[in-house]
Amino acid sequence: MPRSAERAILQLLALVPAGQVVSYGQLADLAGLPGRSRLAGRVLRNADTRDLPWHRVVAADGRISLPAGSSAAQEQRARLLAEGVTFTGARVNMQKHRWQPDLAAMLMLLKG
Repeated sequence: MPRSAERAILQLLALVPAGQVVSYGQLADLAGLPGRSRLAGRVLRNADTRDLPWHRVVAADGRISLPAGSSAAQEQRARLLAEGVTFTGARVNMQKHRWQPDLAAMLMLLKG
């Protein structure tokens, strides 16, 4: 995988604000990699994301993609709840919490 693709995905992830979430596909699309949701997942799985809001990335339908009941899934849910993200059952309320960035502002942040 080109380092530029990985860098773009991680830079965008850093911009997702608290209380909002992004899907793997949306993250890839915004990084200029349309249709590459699996690539976004692979980047997150393999990168050091300790200083990034990895917990703000969920499946397109709002589910946490980590194995159900795992400590990582429980941590992700707890972090999202602490940020005010609401769930219906096991799914994030995507209508309320999906990140809808202003594209011009996002481009300025990425250039800065």
